[in-house]
Amino acid sequence: MGRPAVFITGAASGIGRACALLFAANGYHVGGYDIDEVGLTRLAADIAGAGGAVRTGTLDVTNATQWSQRLAEFHADSGRLDILINNAGILRSGQFESIDLAQHHAVVGVNVGGVLNGTYAAFPYLRETPGAQVVNLCSASAIYGQAELATYGATKAAVKSLTEALDLEWERHDIRVLSVLPMFVDTSMVHGVRTGTTRSLGVRLSAEDVASGIWSATSKRPRLPRVHYEIGAQAKVLANVAKYSPNWAVRTANKFFSRG
Repeated sequence: MGRPAVFITGAASGIGRACALLFAANGYHVGGYDIDEVGLTRLAADIAGAGGAVRTGTLDVTNATQWSQRLAEFHADSGRLDILINNAGILRSGQFESIDLAQHHAVVGVNVGGVLNGTYAAFPYLRETPGAQVVNLCSASAIYGQAELATYGATKAAVKSLTEALDLEWERHDIRVLSVLPMFVDTSMVHGVRTGTTRSLGVRLSAEDVASGIWSATSKRPRLPRVHYEIGAQAKVLANVAKYSPNWAVRTANKFFSRG
């Protein structure tokens, strides 16, 4: 059978790197992909130095052709694709009208287009691998729209909905599709971000916390179908508030936290 295989985007740093190191340490053949070649070189050296199996390559997730090429190369090495982790993402914060329109489109292109490209291209390999899984990096900002993170939250809401739909569609292919929803994570993505919610809620999660949550979600299948995994106490509380409270109460809570 050989090693199980995981393909990770945005793997050069942050959550992607933490996932790559964790899965490699647990015997996975890791495919680490990013636009950051220096970071990928460091990742490959760290995994190989610890005796792990790794292949890295540059990948712009908005480029469907690159997706097809990198997946074919990785599958030629591994012969399987057990897990696809759609981690690559970008964030732009601030008042909606103060952010250049091109930046809004860039966020949509990476956060939604990248997931569409990758999941579509990976399907044939996932279908060939029994018990395959797709992990989409979502966000607690998908639970209710966040002031100063309007487009980012909208992209994550789209990913949340796509995850739900594909989990239903691909069950017949024995492919499980799930998402993880952390609050703010201490990575370069949020460095310099000063929104009301980052001030009021803080940045309390590490990349390793999220990687651990992904490992747990993918290695222990629940008895009943579960699609979304909130990471951290704050995200779990907000998800429960949104689930069991009337809409006006959820809006009021989000307005309160957005004031910082």
